Amino acid sequence: MKKHLISAISIVSAVSALLFLAGLWMVFEDQQTKATGVKTETARTGNNTSKAGGTKQITITAIGDSLTRGTGDTAGKGYAGDAADRLKKKTKKAVLLQNNGIKGLTSSGLLEQIKQPQIKRELKNADIILLTIGGNDLFAGGEALDHLNTAYIEKLEKPYLANLKQIYAGIRAVNKTAIVYHVGLYNPFIDLSEAKTTSAIVRKWNFDSASVASDFPKVIYVPTFDLFEQNVNDYLYSDKFHPNTAGYQLIGERVASLIHYREEKAK
Repeated sequence: MKKHLISAISIVSAVSALLFLAGLWMVFEDQQTKATGVKTETARTGNNTSKAGGTKQITITAIGDSLTRGTGDTAGKGYAGDAADRLKKKTKKAVLLQNNGIKGLTSSGLLEQIKQPQIKRELKNADIILLTIGGNDLFAGGEALDHLNTAYIEKLEKPYLANLKQIYAGIRAVNKTAIVYHVGLYNPFIDLSEAKTTSAIVRKWNFDSASVASDFPKVIYVPTFDLFEQNVNDYLYSDKFHPNTAGYQLIGERVASLIHYREEKAK
């Protein structure tokens, strides 16, 4: 009798222990499932880019000359930084900006830059690509003002347009989906005596650049000439060539508005 009682008690104890362990495992498993779900959602949100619908981050790669770098902006942002800040407010998304602007860069220099492994990686991962180029090809630090004739300007423009075509092609080779916003030229010399001539040259340069851009998918040429046409000195830095903070803000606002418009249209 005693043996049977001990056996019964042992069985009941074993069953109770198993039930306890089973219950403990279910609680543990439930907690793990909830924790994993939170982590997965966090990872998904953190890894989202604007290449897919309902996304949380826009990755911008900016390349080009001193305008992309932001030379003359006492705020240190330039048009690219200003546009990024405006996009954060307009879209409520995180914006990652990688600025690779180089002061004094020409189209031939940019063509070489986009072949660099690090730049190619950034271009490949970008949702949006911003670029400025051409000002140094055309103005050459103001030297063009001494050669304001058609033959000289055409001599400068021909290799620039050839380089520009290769730049667009190079970008498209590594990223076929990102929208490229090529910020056009303004005329910093519009208050000088040669204003009529320099304005005509800049307009033609912009027109020819925009024509090249139209041959490539998702490349948008952004005009800036009109922004500086009136009261140009209000928007120029002390060197009378680069934009000041207010000038960069004008460009940044236009770029951000174009990007936001396309983002909304794509929804």
